[in-house]
This record gives sequence, C-alpha cells and structure tokens, in this order.
Amino acid sequence: MATDPYQQARERLVAERVATAGVEDTRVLDALRETPRHEFVPRSQLNRAYYDMALPIGYSQTISSPFIVGLMTEALSPEPSDKVLEIGTGSGYQAAVLSPLVEHVYSIEIVRELGERAADTLARLDYENVSTRVGDGFLGWPDAAPFDKIIVTCSPESVPQPLVDQLREGGVMVIPVGERYQQTLYRLIKKDGKLVREALRPTLFVPMTGEAEDGRQVKPDATNPVAINGDFELVPEGDQLDSDDVVPGWYYGRQVTLIKGHSSDPAPSGERYVRFHNETPGRNSHLLQGIAIDGSEVSQIRLSGSVRSEGIEKGPTSDGMPAIAITFYDEIRKDLGTFWLGPFRGTRDWRSHSRLLRVPLTTHEAILRIGLFGATGEVDYDNIKLEKYGR
Repeated sequence: MATDPYQQARERLVAERVATAGVEDTRVLDALRETPRHEFVPRSQLNRAYYDMALPIGYSQTISSPFIVGLMTEALSPEPSDKVLEIGTGSGYQAAVLSPLVEHVYSIEIVRELGERAADTLARLDYENVSTRVGDGFLGWPDAAPFDKIIVTCSPESVPQPLVDQLREGGVMVIPVGERYQQTLYRLIKKDGKLVREALRPTLFVPMTGEAEDGRQVKPDATNPVAINGDFELVPEGDQLDSDDVVPGWYYGRQVTLIKGHSSDPAPSGERYVRFHNETPGRNSHLLQGIAIDGSEVSQIRLSGSVRSEGIEKGPTSDGMPAIAITFYDEIRKDLGTFWLGPFRGTRDWRSHSRLLRVPLTTHEAILRIGLFGATGEVDYDNIKLEKYGR
C-alpha cells in the first residue's frame, strides 16, 4: 500500500490545532485524521491544505477551517443511523468528514461548477454514502426528508423555514445565522415543531445565496468600514456562550480573555481590553473580524490600536509575532495583500500605534486580525479602530 505523504500533516493538524481548540469527540477527531483535505482544495492551495484556516475554492466560496468543520460536526452529535442534510457542499470536505460517522449524507450546492466538481471528487474517493445535487439550499431536499440532522455551511440572515420543516422532531440543526459580517453559530433542536437554540460562538461564513440572500434585510455598509467592538466594552449576554474565547463583534477567538481594568491597571479606553496568552510556540491565539469595504468608495483607511506586551518570544513561523493585521480581498476572495501594525516584541507598557493604508481599488471585503500569531508570552489590545480617508 502506498504511503500517504499527508498523514503526518493531518495528525499534527488535529493534535495541535483542532483538539487543543476544544473539539473532544474522538470519532470526529478520527474522521478529520482520515479525511484527505488536500483532495478538496484547489491545486493553488495545496501547500496550505493542512493549515487550520479557510481557503478559497473559487466562485467566491471557501472551504472552512478544519477546526470549524470539527466544531460543527461535534455539535451535530452524529450517530451511525443518522440521515444528514448538508447545505453548501462547496468542495465536498464537510460531507467527506461526516461520511464515516453517519448512515447517509445528502448535500446541496447552489454553484453548479462547485457542485459537479465536488460530486466527482467524492465519487473518485469512494464516499458511497454521500448524495449530491445542484440547487438552492434554502429549499432543502424535500423528497429525501425528514432528516435526523441538518448542517448548514453558509450563513442566512435567519433560519429558512423549509429546513425547519424537513428536520424531524427531536432533530438537530447546526447553522450560522446573522448579518453578513456579524454571525453566530447555533445548535438548534426541534421540539414540538419549534427550534430551541443554543449559541455556540461568533463566526463568519460566506452568505447563503439564492432566495436567502434575496430576502436579506440588513446590508453591510461597505462605504464606511469600522471595527465593531474595537474598544471591547460589549460583553457576552443573553444566549451567547459564556466563554473567555467569546468576544462580541469578533470571531474564532483562541486563548483570549476579556479583561476589566481597575484603578491600578486601567484600560487605555473605557473599562475593558482583551488579553492573549500562549505558552506553546505556534499554537493559535487570536481574534478575527470580517469587514465590508468597497475599494471604489474608500481609497485609504487609518488602522490604529493600543498594545501592551510582556515576555514575547517569536513563534516558529516567519510572521509568528503579535500584530494588528488587515487583509484585503476582492469580490472572488482573491487575496489583495496584508498590512500590519507591529510586530510587537519583548515587554512594553501600553502604547498607541497607527498607520495610514491605501485600499486596493478592487477591494470588496477585509479580515482584521489581532493576537499572538504563534508567539509565546502575553499581549493586550484595546481601542482597535478603522477610519475612512478619501473618496
């Protein structure tokens, strides 16, 4: 039997990135270890196939990070007898991870080229219990309903009623819901025909297109980009998960704590700031935020923030140092470049940092990142801002 050249990379990914971030179900972890993610990414992304990050797969779509796939799969509580509906086939990776855990997966993709490519990949790799079709996931798959579980890998503004109708009583749905760049991942259980919801964490998925997007009520303002909760005064409340890693307005928090300042150690702005702490070189410790930004309307932005560091030691990668970073993307999610404030080294008290950046003309959206980025030590951030200049 031929040796799998990617097996060690998968083992390392699961051990160092997925299990350490909170996924505990051994069946899910085993499925991630055995699923060849490199088969589900474009050739141009092969060198990043086993990074814990979302990757572009064309047509403005992405393959989710392995941690998010693991988190959503675990939240689904898959059983060997389950019939599962997936909305948003994408490249087929999520369906492949689910395949050994359930009886059958039905997966729908609205982009024909992606749906057909995923079907070919899944067939070539002998995922015999996965059925695919091209169509609008908002409408579900009524002739295969009811489903024990439904997993949605794109974000509508609210839960589509056809999916509620096609979920059996007592069934579970895992779905990201909310505004385009401010979403929450929910685990929903159908009881007496209604959904009981549990918030898992803030997240960011591509939008559910088709009927769901046509009916979206809240549109992002791409002409006036701002950082939401950049002063960290908002705190989790209501049905938001009570966890240190949850910071309203931001998503994918790793090894981060919301701190309330006091008289002997006040926050630079307001009452609160965020702290990242990491003792394992290379381990993730960060917060991210998606932002709508139209490069034809915004020519420059000023990126700023306050930072305090203690005992910072560089991580194993070339950019493994604390920073405030923003990456611009065009409409098809092509990377247009990353710009930094930092890196922040050693031990320093609170200091303000600022930089004026030119926005590429074709920019459609951006990802703002703060954290340790694999470095060890402790770093605090506050008063993260974006201010529009020009046009």
